[in-house]
Order: sequence, then structure tokens, then C-alpha cells
Amino acid sequence: MSSDPAGHARQLFDLSGRVAVITGGSIGLGRQMAEGLAEMGANLVLCARKKERCEQAAAELKALGVTTLALACDVTSPSSIQEVVSITAARFGRIDILINNAGTSWGAPVEEMRLEDWNKVIETNLTGTFLCSQAVGKVMIGQGRGKIINIASIAGIAGSPPELEAIGYSASKGGVITFTKDLARKWAKHGIRVNAIAPGWFPTHMSGAVIQRNKEHLLQGIPLGRFGNEHDLKGAAVFLASDASDFVTGQVLVVDGGQTA
Repeated sequence: MSSDPAGHARQLFDLSGRVAVITGGSIGLGRQMAEGLAEMGANLVLCARKKERCEQAAAELKALGVTTLALACDVTSPSSIQEVVSITAARFGRIDILINNAGTSWGAPVEEMRLEDWNKVIETNLTGTFLCSQAVGKVMIGQGRGKIINIASIAGIAGSPPELEAIGYSASKGGVITFTKDLARKWAKHGIRVNAIAPGWFPTHMSGAVIQRNKEHLLQGIPLGRFGNEHDLKGAAVFLASDASDFVTGQVLVVDGGQTA
């Protein structure tokens, strides 16, 4: 732990010894946020459907001097989520931070979108956020404190241009934003802070192809003139995970280079 006194800025951001569960934490934005938390001292539980990816990320992040755990998890399955919560609680005795990052998308014109594709996106992005928050929240309620960070998107704040055909994604992220605000009011009495991060365009496994197809057009709409990089989400995640944000709940922190300004 830091030797700085309580209330010192370094102490407020220090995550030494905290335990963070990050869904979809093996690649992309989840991996970036996991690294940021680990750099500030947090122990990590990385979970995703592809456990081998989590194991690789966990092995790499362990080099930062923290304890890491890799688990398989399907965020649409209550029993799968409960297994992660049970293993984490048994291993660490607590859960301080939950980042609901697991997500998916599907591109199709609205008039042609198949119900099963719509449902898959809603179940992963919105229902998954609810199920993980519910399961981890029970542990946090028992502790009397916790930080939940839901990963929304600027697509959940306003409509997307016609060439971006992913209405299920936009709807799910809009739902995540309202879910965040409502849960923050419900669980404030338990000492649980619930906030969301709404990233703009970051080149990732999921968004890479869309960015490549629409690169010049997308860049024109970003005042800072670039896409998000491999460090741009770290600060937001650390802030919302740490004591520095103890008087912040029910908020959406937009990290988009000024696109929604």
C-alpha cells in the first residue's frame, strides 16, 4: 500500500489489494482497462467465453505484480456467472470492482434484422450487464461497498448515421445507460457506486472492420482527429474504480475525442 496519507491524491487512486472482475477482459477495451487497474495494484479476475484468451492475458498481466485469475464465463448464463462469483469470493474473499465489458454487435438494416440476431445482442450487452451486476452486487451488498462500471457507448447516447447498421447495439447501450442510472439510485444505500463509460471509436477486434470501411468519414466527426488508442480508457476506468470517484454515481463518462460535444 502507498505511504501517502488518506485523502492524498495518490492514495485516492491507489487500487492495491482491490479485487476486480472484468468480463470480456482478455482482449480489446477490456484488456486495456484490466491493465490500467493492475498498474494501480488491483488483483484481476478476467472472464470471457474463450478461457484460453483469458489465461494468456492473465499470464501477461501477472508480470505487473498482481494476482490474476482466468475463468470461463457466458454472461447470458446465470449459473456461469455465479460460478465466477463463487470462485472469486473463495479465492479472494471479496469483490471490490466489476467492469461489465463483455459485448457483441450485429450489422444489418433495420428492416432485415433477424430476431435471433437482435436477441443475441440484447442478451449479451444489456441482460448480461444486469445478470453480472445482480450476482456480484449480492457480494458487494454484504461488504457494504463496491464499484460497478458498465461499458456503454456513444451509440447509446444518440442515433448513428445510416451507413452504421447496428440498431440492436445502439439500443442495448442506451439500455445500459439507463440501467446504470437506475441501479445507482437503488444501491447507493449499500455503498455501491454504479457508473458507465461511453467510449467513442476505438479500433478493436469488434470495431476494426467498421472503422477501416468508414475511416475518413468517422475521423471527420472527431474533433481531436484520431481514434482512441491503447491507453485512452485506462484513466477513466481507474478513476471510476478508485476512491477518487466516491462521490460519483449514476454518471456516464464519455471518452470519444469530442465526437458527441
